[in-house]
Amino acid sequence: MFQLLWILLIGLILGLVARLLLRGPQSIPWWLTMLLGAAGAWLGNAVAGWLGVGSTSGIDWTRHALQLGFAVLAVALVAPAWSRRKS
Repeated sequence: MFQLLWILLIGLILGLVARLLLRGPQSIPWWLTMLLGAAGAWLGNAVAGWLGVGSTSGIDWTRHALQLGFAVLAVALVAPAWSRRKS
C-alpha cells in the first residue's frame, strides 16, 4: 500500500516539475499530471536498468534525469491532445 502511495507521490512531483519546465500552459488535470509523471518514472527506471545505470553507489543522477526526461516527454505529448479533446 505504501509503495503505491510513494509511486503516486513521485509521479506527482515529476509531473509538476515537467509542467514547470515546458513552455506555455498545459491544461491537463492534476491526476493526469500525476499519472504521466509516474509513467515517466517507470520508463526512466526501465531505460536506466537497460543502460546499466539503474543502481550506483551514490546518487543515481542518470536515472533521475531519464525519469524527468520521460515525464517531460509524456506531458509534452499528452497535454496538446488533452486540450484538443476538451475543445
